[in-house]
Amino acid sequence: MRRRLTALALATALLVGCKGQPLPPDKLDYAGHWSGSGIELVIGLDGGVAYERASGTGRVQITGPIQGFEGDDFVVGVMTIKTTFDVTVPPTQQQGTWTMTVDGVVLTRR
Repeated sequence: MRRRLTALALATALLVGCKGQPLPPDKLDYAGHWSGSGIELVIGLDGGVAYERASGTGRVQITGPIQGFEGDDFVVGVMTIKTTFDVTVPPTQQQGTWTMTVDGVVLTRR
């Protein structure tokens, strides 16, 4: 698990050179390391994203810059290869814990 987290952090650091856009002021709460139910999601203030989802024997990894926001959802990708992350509950803090729901999974910020 620690190796995976290190790999995600490294991937996010490598994204600095990608052409994305920094998080807009009203979306700064999205930044951080989020996890829950087989998902690891790292969103940098620079707009870089590293995502990994494991289910069964499969694994999906997406790394790239945020291209923009559509309401609470965010679009990640390079050129024509893009993925939209469905955010049904944006980042919310309750009793000191930050959560958001992405693609139907509740994630907690570390």
